[in-house]
Amino acid sequence: MARKRPLPFDPIDEASRQWARRWGAVEQMRAVTSLMRAQQIVIGELDDILRKHNLSFARFEALVLLTFSRRGSLPLGKMGERLQVHPTSVTSIVRRLEAAGLVTRTPHPDDGRAVLCAITPEGRELVERATADLVAADFALRGLTDEQLKVLWSVLEPLRHNAGDF
Repeated sequence: MARKRPLPFDPIDEASRQWARRWGAVEQMRAVTSLMRAQQIVIGELDDILRKHNLSFARFEALVLLTFSRRGSLPLGKMGERLQVHPTSVTSIVRRLEAAGLVTRTPHPDDGRAVLCAITPEGRELVERATADLVAADFALRGLTDEQLKVLWSVLEPLRHNAGDF
């Protein structure tokens, strides 16, 4: 991700100062605005890394999910549940991966209504290369210590839980 010249002030801090003059919930506004900006930064860097592998983060996640499965395959419905995406989204993700030769789709052997998605050897190789690049880039979380990463996860976990993620 191309680095631009930083501002001489923190725009979120300035916005929260202005916000406090008009409304309440300053800490919530500051936190959510920081969270959204951090998401933009992380997604931008992850997209740059994965673009070199002709992957989006969603397609990368799908390949990783299949890599983690015992047989290297899962029904599309199960993939959608685990990836927490709409069925049409998982179908689109899998179609793109199949077109690239990274997965195959076949009728489920035990359920005539279901489709099974399986990772190919090329898909497994690509997961390894893309993951190595993501790990080398600290998943776009450079500058955070292991302890800070644990705190970040623990702060976000109740938010995800309360939203019904798990």
